[in-house]
Amino acid sequence: MDGRPRSNERTRRSDSESASYASTPGVRSRMQLQRTRDTAPELAVRRLLHAMGLRYRVDRAPLPKLRRRADIVFGPAKVAVFIDGCFWHGCPEHCRRETQANPAYWSGKIASNRARDADTDSRLVDAGWTPVRIWEHEPAQSAAERIASIVRQRRSS
Repeated sequence: MDGRPRSNERTRRSDSESASYASTPGVRSRMQLQRTRDTAPELAVRRLLHAMGLRYRVDRAPLPKLRRRADIVFGPAKVAVFIDGCFWHGCPEHCRRETQANPAYWSGKIASNRARDADTDSRLVDAGWTPVRIWEHEPAQSAAERIASIVRQRRSS
């Protein structure tokens, strides 16, 4: 067991309420229920990849010592796919406005998420992997076609 949930079910935690950055208990509750895997964009892309005959692992760390997990991993081809949420990862197209509640916290949080994403990509490239970043708003069909093309190219090289 690697300490990660085996399903996408999330639970509310009452013990961390005093340390929460959420502006209200309702916001905190919704944030705790955000899925970490099996989101609608992930499922759509995975279905299409599977229909294309590609097989993969879900919610895996591509590198053993890197405590960051990819949404879809093609091990032998060394391709790690991340399907990033527009708000959480600072999509340039959809994450333009500042939040009304806790703007200082959220701008720093999103900036640190972006820095971590860039660091993850850099570490993967250094280890011979190809990281693929997909925004949640991208059409699943075009995302799956792009991923499939990269995987097939890496397998044939």
